[in-house]
Amino acid sequence: MPFERRFWMRSVTAGVLTLSLTSLVACSTTKEPRTRTDGGVRSSHVFGFGGGRSGGTKAPGNVPVIGVNGYLWRATLDTLSFMPLVSADPYGGVIITDWYINPEKSDERFKCTVYILDSRLRADGLNVAIFKQAKDPSGNWVDVAAAPQTETDIENAILTKARQLRLSNVKG
Repeated sequence: MPFERRFWMRSVTAGVLTLSLTSLVACSTTKEPRTRTDGGVRSSHVFGFGGGRSGGTKAPGNVPVIGVNGYLWRATLDTLSFMPLVSADPYGGVIITDWYINPEKSDERFKCTVYILDSRLRADGLNVAIFKQAKDPSGNWVDVAAAPQTETDIENAILTKARQLRLSNVKG
């Protein structure tokens, strides 16, 4: 009988030890530290120890930024501010406006989609698509080809504004 109890106690002890070690190993990981909402970086080790870190939190080295050039992004929003905005994705670099009707010419309307393709301030890092519709005699909106020069003019206006923003930021 003492032999059976000793065998049973060893099995329970081994099971508890295995479960404890498994739980402890699950806490340790080689993944990147997780960013907290307050800006600190939480350690991925138990009690904040290990991995060459001291303490549970520390200031992040890099602050998260948008995925595209900030000057192009701001310049695009400023340039198209007269048009109603439908969607703006700073990580994908896509800005979509809603239909805009010029009060002086109410029989046509425009919609604009801007793609910011690069994180650098470059002329080829921007693509503008203009959509135009006009009213037909029955009052329905019909797609009409927009002048290619309109897209170029808007691209140039955005690039000019982005350069101005960059220069004003460099100066002070």
